[in-house]
Amino acid sequence: MLFFNHFGAFILMIKGMFSKPENYRMYWKELMHQCTELGIGSLGIVAIISVFIGAVSTVQTAYQLVSPLVPISTIAQIVRDTVILEFAPTLTCIVLAGVAGSKIASELGNMRVSEQIDALEIMGINTKAYLIMPKILACLIMIPLLVVISMTLGIWGGRFAGQATGIMSYEVFDRGLLSDFIPFNVGFALTKAYTFAFIISAIPAYYGYHVKGGALEIGQSSTRAVVTSCVTILLADYLLAALLL
Repeated sequence: MLFFNHFGAFILMIKGMFSKPENYRMYWKELMHQCTELGIGSLGIVAIISVFIGAVSTVQTAYQLVSPLVPISTIAQIVRDTVILEFAPTLTCIVLAGVAGSKIASELGNMRVSEQIDALEIMGINTKAYLIMPKILACLIMIPLLVVISMTLGIWGGRFAGQATGIMSYEVFDRGLLSDFIPFNVGFALTKAYTFAFIISAIPAYYGYHVKGGALEIGQSSTRAVVTSCVTILLADYLLAALLL
């Protein structure tokens, strides 16, 4: 019963976002601010994780492929597909659920507890549209771009690790990288990225917007938002893989 109460309130929150903006310039400024905070602010951690994931994938794949019947360039194919299909979209978005999701939940929760949201509503501003919509749009714009960057850096990290550890040369890695490439994999990864971006932004926004209490409740709300987002991302990852692959 509690689930349906939360789900109904979540749907009403999403529905309440769709209204004519009171001031287009104000909304545009808020959208650009959120793109900077949630997207560019997360670029560093995404880059570090992506490079090391690609490097570790190359080393561990080479460790497991010991058969002389398997060409060494196969390592590059495995690294390419695992990074594009799973590591870049899923692992990156789980990290972003902790970075961006907790920021969204705590920011809205603090505004609710300090009665800033109530003050905006008294001024006649649709707080769902002004505070939540720019965050969701910013995630839908920036997170797929971060996933594309993660794909690129992950493959580059695997390529660099292959050369640095003596597993294979750049030429062999590039040959395997281009072999039997399926463009659908990139489209599938971006589908996951857009789905996860909505989850990362909408669920923490719901928890933060509806928080009640004080500073302790804000922290608890942020924790619940991150945990719920991560579990929902993993569930959506399975459902998308079952439906589209």
